[in-house]
Amino acid sequence: MNIKHLLTEKTQAAFVALGLPADTNAAVTISTKPEFGDYQINGAMAAAKLLKTNPRQLAEQLVQQLDLAGIADKTEIAGPGFINVTLNKAWLAAQLQIASTDERLGVSANSAPQTVVVDYSAPNLAKEMHVGHLRSTIIGDAVVRTLEFWGDKVIRQNHMGDWGTQFGMLIAHLEDKLAAGIDLEQVALADLEDFYREAKKRFDDEAGFADKSRDYVVKLQSGDAHCQKLWQLFIDTSVKHSEEVYEKLNVTLSHADIKPESAYNSMLQGIVDDLKSKSMAVEDQGALVVFLQELADKEGKPSPFIVQKTGGGFLYSTTDLAACQYRSHTLNADRVIIFTDARQALHFKQVELVARKAGYLRDATVYDHCPFGTMMGEDGKPFKTRTGGTVKLAELLEEAVVRAKAVVQEKASDLTADEIAEVARKVGIGAVKFADLSKNRTSDYIFSWDAMLSFEGATAPYLQYAYTRVRSILRRADITDSFSAALVIEQEQEKQLAVKLLRFEEALQQVMKDAQPNLLCNYLYELASLYMAFYEACPILKDGVEPAQRDSRLMLSIVTAKLLQQGLDLLGIEVMERM
Repeated sequence: MNIKHLLTEKTQAAFVALGLPADTNAAVTISTKPEFGDYQINGAMAAAKLLKTNPRQLAEQLVQQLDLAGIADKTEIAGPGFINVTLNKAWLAAQLQIASTDERLGVSANSAPQTVVVDYSAPNLAKEMHVGHLRSTIIGDAVVRTLEFWGDKVIRQNHMGDWGTQFGMLIAHLEDKLAAGIDLEQVALADLEDFYREAKKRFDDEAGFADKSRDYVVKLQSGDAHCQKLWQLFIDTSVKHSEEVYEKLNVTLSHADIKPESAYNSMLQGIVDDLKSKSMAVEDQGALVVFLQELADKEGKPSPFIVQKTGGGFLYSTTDLAACQYRSHTLNADRVIIFTDARQALHFKQVELVARKAGYLRDATVYDHCPFGTMMGEDGKPFKTRTGGTVKLAELLEEAVVRAKAVVQEKASDLTADEIAEVARKVGIGAVKFADLSKNRTSDYIFSWDAMLSFEGATAPYLQYAYTRVRSILRRADITDSFSAALVIEQEQEKQLAVKLLRFEEALQQVMKDAQPNLLCNYLYELASLYMAFYEACPILKDGVEPAQRDSRLMLSIVTAKLLQQGLDLLGIEVMERM
């Protein structure tokens, strides 16, 4: 049940009856205050301009034409032409009764599934994953989970950085390590950061090593078997590191989802040749460049987009154009979503412009670059270690679990050591994820252990605790999710909770449209808060509560628990029955 969609359809039908087009914007919104009802229909103002009539008069005519019998108790006109809609409690109870037996919790079936390619995480395999990879990984995964729940065909693509100049340097260093008789496991690559620093120091300081590295890049790109073998050893170990992080993060990316930069190698020369043949790419100072007048600066100079370097090498730009062609034409994507930090916004604008002009992106393929802000330390600067170094993501997650265990041990006196360890894992990882996902994707945010591990406010621990509290009520009542009873909504707190439960699909639609998981986080926090208010105002298991009323409130509790669990699962956050 999508109440907003239903009211939109009813309003548009009323507009048609008044002589307006069927696609007239109904402008249905959720009311901001209870005294304004549950929803507002605001379309009369814009429609009145089309008809050149008084908006309040049109709103009065609209109310007369609106067929909301049995759905709304009243429709009131406010201000210059707003229409406030107050929903009928019995109708709400009936809709929620249907949702209570639906495995999709009332979310309607997807009538037009799309093929959506989602490019997210994309770590550089020359280094271990660090906190800079967190946002792309978990925001992308939350959007992917939501799209799949809705019913779209989602193709995950982990565009890992596994190619380029630095790999010549790394495999040259690896070869010397192996030649010295050091076993690969001892070489470790267990600490990729140290390995990278060692190689970089040799590149900068050691005579002949830089030349050897550059030579290895050429050999690698030419398909030299020896270099390819060394490169593959390095890549396999690096991927293993990434996959260990994904498992800790409860992220759905698998080995099969890896579509790295190197996967497009065979396409790159063809892309460049095609751009030249279409007179889009021209030589400039030895490089091949596409000049984009659409992105010209204030002085009118076009934006340069280099597709081939002076020495003949390819760049991210070339690879991203090849990815456009592959995703749009081979995978037949209806929509491509790419999650990267905001610093790459110009690059992806250039990519889309060139890809559209060259025909690498079909007109039918929507191309959404979804940039995100930076995780900041409490000093307001990009999050670093105390010594100013990069924070490894694996170590951050380990610290989250340790800190969560300390918090849980203070509160959980009746859990075993194993249970505390499991709860700490779910709370720690969930806290890191929710703290990030609950922020607007495009904003920077402050990373704070104390804030994210709090059991108060919009945090994962608060929501996980809210879920366990509902489950404890159901256990005390000795009922399971298969329990069934008639839903009756009488009290205002019952109604507010019911309306929020029936807005789940509306929240998901907005998450998918804008690629903004924070909207789902907000929804779940508001739902949990409304349940707590309902529980305080509407006794369930106390003496004197009528059996029918008790059972109805238990039904509300069951649907709330299911929805909290489902919503948190879409965010990749686990729940527990006891806490």
